[in-house]
Formats: sequence, C-alpha cells, structure tokens
Amino acid sequence: MHDNPHQVSIAPLLRQLVKRSPVGDDEIAAARALIDQGGLCQAQASLFLALLQIRKHKLNSAELTHLETALESIKSLSDDTEYVSIAVLLCKLLAESQVQADDIAAAIALIFDNRLTVAQCALLLGLLAYAGSDRDPLVLAKTAEKMRMSAAQVDREALRQVIRSKHRAIGLYQGGLCDIVGTGGDGHSTFNVSTTASIVASSLLLLSKHGNRASSSTSGSADLLQSVRPTSPSIEAIEARTLPSVYEMSNYAFLFAPIFHPGMRHVASIRKQLGIRTIFNVLGPLTNPVEGDIEARIVGVADQSMGPIFAEALRLSGAKKTMVVCGAENLDEISCAGKTHCWRIFESEGTLEVEQYELEPSDFGLPTHPLSDVAGGKLPQENARILEDLLDNKLNKDDPVLHFVLMNTAALFALSGVCEDANGSLGAVVIPDQVITERGPGGQRWKEGVRKARWAIESGEALRSLHKYVKATHDCRGG
Repeated sequence: MHDNPHQVSIAPLLRQLVKRSPVGDDEIAAARALIDQGGLCQAQASLFLALLQIRKHKLNSAELTHLETALESIKSLSDDTEYVSIAVLLCKLLAESQVQADDIAAAIALIFDNRLTVAQCALLLGLLAYAGSDRDPLVLAKTAEKMRMSAAQVDREALRQVIRSKHRAIGLYQGGLCDIVGTGGDGHSTFNVSTTASIVASSLLLLSKHGNRASSSTSGSADLLQSVRPTSPSIEAIEARTLPSVYEMSNYAFLFAPIFHPGMRHVASIRKQLGIRTIFNVLGPLTNPVEGDIEARIVGVADQSMGPIFAEALRLSGAKKTMVVCGAENLDEISCAGKTHCWRIFESEGTLEVEQYELEPSDFGLPTHPLSDVAGGKLPQENARILEDLLDNKLNKDDPVLHFVLMNTAALFALSGVCEDANGSLGAVVIPDQVITERGPGGQRWKEGVRKARWAIESGEALRSLHKYVKATHDCRGG
C-alpha cells in the first residue's frame, strides 16, 4: 500500500484505541472504509488493523492480508543494508504475551539504524503504548541505554580531563556535570523555567543541558536559546567532537538532541503520521549523551503516576543525586503554585535508594503563585526577553517568574551538594554569616539554594556564564 497526498488522519481514533477507551462502531467502520479506499497512510493503517485485532474485532481477508504483510515486510535498502524483521516480537505483542525488556530495547535500537520498515516501526511503537510497556521502568532503562549507545559518542577521557581541570568542587558537589530537564507535554505552557534555571545554576555548577525544539509547546529549550539577543548561541556547533573544548571555555553546554541523536530522524515522520504518544515522548530525559558523567540532575514528569516509574528507571540506570519531580497540577517542574511530588535517588551504604516527599514554595522561603502568573510568552522571542530581563536583574524581587526560576535552581543547587559548603561559598565570594543552615523535606537546604540562586543573578555571574557559552559556541564553529 502506497501513501498518497489525499490521505486523511485518524490520529484521534488511534489515541482512543491505544488508551483502551470505548470507540463507536461508526468510527471503526469509517476508518475501515478509508483503508479500502487507500485513504490512510501505511503507518496508521497498519496500527489501526493491529489494534482492531488485539481488541477482538474480526478482520476481513483483505485486512488480514494487509496486517500480515505489515508484520512480515522486509525489503532491501541497499547492497549492504536491509530491513530486519521483528515479526516474532510484534506477534507476541499482538497476542498480549509477555515480552522481555531486552527484546523491546533491541527492536527499538533497529530504528536508529533505519532497519525497520514503516509498518513494523508503527506497529512496534503503537503496540508498546497499548501494552503499557512505555511505563515499565526496566523497558525505559534498557531502551534509553540503547538510544545512548546509538548516539554520537563523546571522547569521555578528554571530557573528564576538562572537568577535573575546572576545579568546581564546592561542599559535597564534586565538580561534575549536572542537568535539569522535563519530559514536556504537561499542557501548561509555562515559562521555560528548566532552561533558565540551568543557565543560572551554571554560575556554580557545570551544566550539560540536554534539550530540543518545542514539540507540545510553542517555546522549547532550543527555541528559547536561539532567540537570545543580541547574539544567540550556535547550538548546532556543540557536537560530540567539540564538547570537551566547549567546557574549556564555559561552564554551560546545550546538547541539542538532533545533533547527538541523529538516528531519531528515521522515526520522526512515522511519529508525526501516527499522532499518538509513544515511548519516545518520555525517553528524552533518560538519554543525555554524557550519561555516566552526570553527577546531579532534576527530571520533571508531566504525570504523577510516572514519578516512581522514572525514579526506578533512573535507579536501574545507576543515577545518583537525582530527583524526579511533578507538580500537583501535573507540571513537569517544581511548582510555584503549591505542592510538588518528589522522588529522590541517593546512595546509601553502596546501594541506590529512592525516598519520596513533597515540596512547597514555603520550603524555599517563597510565596505561592498561580501558574497563570508564570505563563511566559506565546513565542520563544517573548520568553527570551523575560530571560534577558531576569539575567540582567531587572525583574522585581517578588516577580512570580523570578520565584519560579529561583526554586528550580535552588533545588538543583541543594541536590548537587553545593549548599553543604560550610563557608557558604558563592563563586569567589565567601559570606559565612549569611549561610542558611535550615533543612527542609528530604533533609536538603532549599533556602540556602535560593540564597545562592539570588546571588547568581544579582552578581551578574549567571549572565556572564551565558555570554561565555554563547562565545564558546561561535568559537567552536569558527574553528
């Protein structure tokens, strides 16, 4: 079956089927008619028929032939490359049989080398979503590992040598790389707080911010950075080859996902055609290309039920000094509006443990603000202007966006261990009499984190860090 320009989309219907929601007979009949007329793309038609079968609808002979062809189709790519059949795995998923995480991860890995047909790729992603395998911590951990293995590989020894030369250790922070990232998809369209917090945090920490352009919002992390004035960073200049040299010049690096995960281009059009959420909607925060050298991180999820799942996936991956967060409004950040559910991974006597607690703005010494007050702009250019005003210390000290950024930055500071410095170090400045020793939920010094975050902005250190990063990207490109 060949796609044609007059095809329509049944993405809303597929989403209902994947969620196991009731679907009317008329909708089913209309979609079947579209297949007869060649009115559906191959990805949607194949997944639709598979979902009908798994939901016990009887397929006619033509539909069965179409599905069997989708399951088995293999054709030559070139003289030395060919598609690989994952029919055995797909048949197990169709039969709702138990499937091993390693087998799922191995099948996903084929996507990055363009070794699956469109139909098999669509069936794999859709049936995994139907089975709920994209919510299995072991599947997420194994699949993320395969995705990182397929990524552009950084010279780790060169990277570690640069990190050691920076001498950034403060308190219990050992001077390693840090990240603050969210899954996205929370539907709140708030200001780019994690990206802004990562810049502010780079005043004291080495940041390795992994991100992309917007998918479910209008302003992703890459969109924001590329809208910075007067000179925006050349985000595509930072690649595996240049990353160590960037850290020689800057405490901050933005790892643009398409540069480090080129294999994802093979599934981009299929994901768009399907129009459903797949495992790739949640893998991003687990696939930082410098995993293994990340000392501390905060990961936001947009669904509270995903909190313990992500925490376990990260624990299985060996992550330390990690906190998964979800605002009570299903916000993938630490919320300024009320409670935030937290799952912290930490090492205890040689084993990784997970503890759960809640945070509120008052734990940071800050008031609450409704999310409507931190909505930011509709366009990345508008959010970039807010970012610039914040780093220029032009926002009112009680500005809701400022508070939103302060608490998220403070959380990363506290988690990293910089708040445990007995002298209260702030870069080259030591102000011991202002150290806040109070501890809050999880035994962390959240208010000391806010003190350090305010210093980073008010001293101009965060702005200087951004400028060094921008210059480093252009120096890399120029070289």
